[in-house]
Amino acid sequence: MAAKKQSQICIITVTGKDKVGIIAKLANAMAKANINIVDVNQKIMENYFVMTMAVDIAKATISIPQIHKRLDKIGQEIKLKITFQDEKIFKMMHRI
Repeated sequence: MAAKKQSQICIITVTGKDKVGIIAKLANAMAKANINIVDVNQKIMENYFVMTMAVDIAKATISIPQIHKRLDKIGQEIKLKITFQDEKIFKMMHRI
């Protein structure tokens, strides 16, 4: 029996001008790479889109550098700033 692989949570943050299809584009990219979205929080403040997405990359079919590359490409295509980092790093940077 194979050991169950533990989750590996990473945080994607997306900021920029709001437009149709942002969440759909990211969700589609995650699904294609077998990355599970475990939480999404998004707000729109005066046409400015702000989203954090927690994803589990434990069963991803692509490497972390490939995930970065794919997200960078999406960010350029839809003119948004997208960051991707391990949950532990995210929490350390955002603790109060």
